[in-house]
Amino acid sequence: MSTRERRERSNESDRFLRSLFIEALEKTGKSSKGLAIAAVGGYGRGELSPGSDLDILIVHQEQFSTKTLSEFVNALLYPLWDTKSVDHSVRTRSESREAAQSDLKVALGLLDIRLVAGDADLVAEVQSDNLDSWRKNASKRLPELRISLRERHNRAGELAYLLEPDVKEARGGLRDINALRAIALSGVVPVPLERISWAESKLNDVRETLHHTSGRNKDRLLFQEQDAVAKNLEYSDADALMSDVAQAARSVDYLLEFTWHNVERKGKDGLGRFMRKPRTDTVARNLTVSQNEVVIDPLIDISKDPLLGLRAAATAAQLGLPISMSSYSLLSAAFTEGQRLIPEPWPREAREYLISLIGAGESMVSIFEALDQEEIIFHWIPEWRAVRSLPQRNALHRHTVDRHMVETAVAAAALTRKVHRPDLLLFAALFHDIGKGTQEDHSIRGERLIEPLAERIGFPKEDIEIIKLLIKHHLLLSATATRRDLDDPATIQSIVALIPDVNSLELLHALSIADGEATGSAGWSDWKATLVADLVSRVRKAMIGSNTIAKQPELTAEQLEAAHSGILRVSLEKRENGYSIEIVSPDKPGLLSLVAGVLNASRLDVRSARTKSHEKSAVMKWIVTPEPFAQEISEEFLRNEIEAAFKDATSIQERLNAKAQAYASTIPVPDPIVEIFNDEATDATIIEVRSHDRPGLLFRIGAGITQSSVDIRSAIVTTLGAEAIDTLYVTEISGGPLSVERANQVASHLRELLK
Repeated sequence: MSTRERRERSNESDRFLRSLFIEALEKTGKSSKGLAIAAVGGYGRGELSPGSDLDILIVHQEQFSTKTLSEFVNALLYPLWDTKSVDHSVRTRSESREAAQSDLKVALGLLDIRLVAGDADLVAEVQSDNLDSWRKNASKRLPELRISLRERHNRAGELAYLLEPDVKEARGGLRDINALRAIALSGVVPVPLERISWAESKLNDVRETLHHTSGRNKDRLLFQEQDAVAKNLEYSDADALMSDVAQAARSVDYLLEFTWHNVERKGKDGLGRFMRKPRTDTVARNLTVSQNEVVIDPLIDISKDPLLGLRAAATAAQLGLPISMSSYSLLSAAFTEGQRLIPEPWPREAREYLISLIGAGESMVSIFEALDQEEIIFHWIPEWRAVRSLPQRNALHRHTVDRHMVETAVAAAALTRKVHRPDLLLFAALFHDIGKGTQEDHSIRGERLIEPLAERIGFPKEDIEIIKLLIKHHLLLSATATRRDLDDPATIQSIVALIPDVNSLELLHALSIADGEATGSAGWSDWKATLVADLVSRVRKAMIGSNTIAKQPELTAEQLEAAHSGILRVSLEKRENGYSIEIVSPDKPGLLSLVAGVLNASRLDVRSARTKSHEKSAVMKWIVTPEPFAQEISEEFLRNEIEAAFKDATSIQERLNAKAQAYASTIPVPDPIVEIFNDEATDATIIEVRSHDRPGLLFRIGAGITQSSVDIRSAIVTTLGAEAIDTLYVTEISGGPLSVERANQVASHLRELLK
């Protein structure tokens, strides 16, 4: 099937209508002056499928009497009713104008009006009236159009992910392409329709073949018809057909969402503001926010900042904003065939950007889809191409393989407070079905495929082993909980034999939940969730002597000697993407908070920290990265700043408060989790805080501990993507662990402080 065939079908209908028009004129003795037939809608565009209606408008001038007009219309249409399905209207120019103003569907149809026979000037006037009105009233009509699209999408669903989609009505289908044309004709924003020419041709071919194959004029691609349609379109099988349908629909939906964003932005700016230079705010290195979009500095040489694309994606997802189309173009232009800008294995900073993107929740979906549509993601993760729009034609799954994995990552993002390695959970969630697409067991194949990918992303070997385990056994807990007797000790031991520790168990549990929730109600339920939770609880009890608490750091002989001196000492080591800082300082209440505050106020982002008190000193090791516009720092500078903070921390507090107020994320994040462990250490109480990372977080945690008149003996701080895990070994000021009551008071205070 082809556009040429559809055009010829329209031309044939034109010829038939012209002959009927001439016959009707002769039969009624009328002149063609002031009388015309026009094609509208799909027929007006010359896109007639075998089952399409002939949408026509009979236009006439006011002088025709009702009787005369009725005779002509009957003479014209009577021969059609036996051979064609016709949807017709009879209107004057003024009636057409009024109908278009009151009925969006009429207005949209008239945007594609085309003369078939009769008075060309009359049809041109109707066309001009409607186009002028559409453009003049765009501020009213486009919101109406968007509402109508949402209602239709709610009824018809998403074309890319339905088992039996309607290629015309569903989201991403042919009607959405028509909507894009309508937006383009409004003149409000430019619409690059050439980006979806392949998608439009593909969906039209599928629709036409469906009409031929099924012998009906319905546009829903039923499961039992997909093999025949695929064969007629010379696909290897129905999966290949549905993969192309999904990709076409996603291309249309991507352009439509991007266009609506531009329309909304234009509406907020107004024409007056549009001419002024928009306000820009720097949000990360070489990135600004302008007009509610994340924008890459157009003058930057991306080869000199190879992590810029990942940074842009992570920043945009965390802020809940799109990336500008011009920025995507810059990124695309920076890639050449076979070239990858990011060094391999990826540096930690690159890996954390990826984890921050994955962990952004719902806002990650549109960013990841854009990276897919712009084919940027394949330069970072070539393995993604194999599962792109890969269909899952069964009743259990509601999405293609790639979209299901993205949705699993969204569900996993809501569970990051439940695990101690959120980075491993998020990474495994995004790639848990990477092994699909062949006849081999996808879990086994996925375990094999994930290892080189994880190595390239820069995970250490011990983390890769956990990731492989999660991919291989991501169905284990659900299958065991629903098919085995949980009261049978052998059932519990079968899990213990495969899952080595509590850390892996909690990750696998979270992945099972995320995978199930992303699959939908057909694959997950409260009943299944309860069974899996019960199984995990029993397995955890069977894992003797295993825990997930970070251990106190050990000090070297050199550090012990420095601590014994009791003198403030700062050692600075420059790294590729930041600094490693060792600080030995006289210990005092609030020291952790003060030093964290100094670093934050100096525009240094804390990625990890290890601190331990010894005698009258504290030994601290910090890994930090500079924020945008951060100045070069020196050992002398930091020592002076710390000494000043010891004397008066007021200015530090004020600067951090200002930063916190300026930090604006539109993404709602769960409340922090604060847990107490009194039985994991003999000389201290362990407080573990799992929360979303933000400016001054560690400063606030340290301040909360100080306010509670509690001493921090050791601290282990880790930032994983956008999540932070802070493990604090605390004692009473006089020494010794906290009582249960005191520990609960401190935890409660921290929860309130960090909300």
